[in-house]
Amino acid sequence: MRIAIVGAGFAGLSAAKVLTAFGHDVVVFDKTPDVGGVWSRTRRYPGLTTQNNKGTYALSDFPMPRHYPEWPTGEQVQAHLQSYAEHFGLTDMLRLDTEVVSATPRAGGGWTIVTSAGTDTVDHLVVANGIFSDPAVPDYPGAAEFRAAGGRLCHASEFTELEDARDKEVVVVGYGKSSCDVAVALAAVASSTTVVARELLWKMPRRIAGVVNYKYLLLTRLGEGLFRYITPVGFERFLHGPGRAVRNGMLGSIQAQVVRQLKLDRLGLRPPGSLERIARSTVSLATEGFYEGVLDGTISVRRDSRITRLLARDGRPAAELGDGSVVAADVVVCGTGFHQRAPFLDEQVQSRICDERGNFALYRQILPHDMPDLTFCGYNSSFFSPLSAEVAALWIATHLAGGLDLPPVAQRRTHVVERLRWMEERTEGKHARGTNIIPFSVHNIDEMLADLKVGVGRFRRFMEWLAPVDPGAYTHLTRELLARHAAHTATEPAPMAQLRAS
Repeated sequence: MRIAIVGAGFAGLSAAKVLTAFGHDVVVFDKTPDVGGVWSRTRRYPGLTTQNNKGTYALSDFPMPRHYPEWPTGEQVQAHLQSYAEHFGLTDMLRLDTEVVSATPRAGGGWTIVTSAGTDTVDHLVVANGIFSDPAVPDYPGAAEFRAAGGRLCHASEFTELEDARDKEVVVVGYGKSSCDVAVALAAVASSTTVVARELLWKMPRRIAGVVNYKYLLLTRLGEGLFRYITPVGFERFLHGPGRAVRNGMLGSIQAQVVRQLKLDRLGLRPPGSLERIARSTVSLATEGFYEGVLDGTISVRRDSRITRLLARDGRPAAELGDGSVVAADVVVCGTGFHQRAPFLDEQVQSRICDERGNFALYRQILPHDMPDLTFCGYNSSFFSPLSAEVAALWIATHLAGGLDLPPVAQRRTHVVERLRWMEERTEGKHARGTNIIPFSVHNIDEMLADLKVGVGRFRRFMEWLAPVDPGAYTHLTRELLARHAAHTATEPAPMAQLRAS
């Protein structure tokens, strides 16, 4: 088939590599001038680093370079993805700086793709534009007056130059990883840095007690098993049944250490509820230097607050908070998340791939129920996003080859409805339109591999209960599936035209 992929991040590039290996003719579109997706230089805010360590945040057959630090910078991740594209010969199929304006189903099958550079027709479309595709900036009253006074309002992904904050009064909105990252970076040059947090989140230090890497706590099957999955399996039944006291004790001891280590009570920054809420929608890693900055006064946190309007006070830009106080604000940087959208798909297609509440109704976060010639890759937000996307790409390639034995559509619909209900309840509505599977990353990978009838073996799975998932242990999957595909192709009857010609 001729296949178009929208997006050149981890998901788009790994899909291009896998689908090409399966014999397809692939073209990859991305509106940015470089590969990387969220790691593109056009979206890279100061202080951006990975949340995972480099050993777990990687594709199976292309580990991060050894000289990279444990938590690589955004620039390093983008360079790594560029190296991946070059290493696997993907550069010729890339159409960078090319926005997909529309993708329309064709009457006879396939798609018409209209881009900023022209029109193309393909047999299949893979949407890999990522779940962080459209920056969400609040519509604050008074924004026009604020800007007229010289103020700047932007999303964190749009603030790419540190020097733009030098000697400025900076307000950062939000308390997620991007907000805290950018606050620490900008505080080094700004005259003041204020973080306005509507709700505090639990955060995990990179090293518990300064010694134990958090990957041994959360990036393992045991760490995942501490949180109740929709259908607990194996040892999880014990942890959420007879062994619940053990599980509660583990979380309680970690919580106590986090409170002490980050000085949350001293700083007045203990989040509501228990540490278990850390997995509501995402697990946020504590930014190095953030709590130290709050302690020494270079960063101020206005907790349980929000900006009610922007304004000009005495001719200077400012922000008014919910308690009526006003803070100077030359720059307002919003770490307020993203809208997940595929704007190039028209309303008719959107209505067929989403439920009545706007959630993506995708089996395994990949396959629409009744939209032929369309799949999604990377819509399974995960601790191990590169590996999850790569396995999803293998799932897509095997599906296109007719190698999956899937349940009937009616059964898949029921499955997706149940999952969406559970996801929405578990995350308190922060399930990113049904794409957020955190913290159940390994469960998602396991389910895709079960469909593919491949795996990593019992010993590896056992090791992953105490050791972080190693993407390199999954390298053999591509070889196995390609061999199976080649064997199947070799035994297929020759096409009728070929028989006639012979």
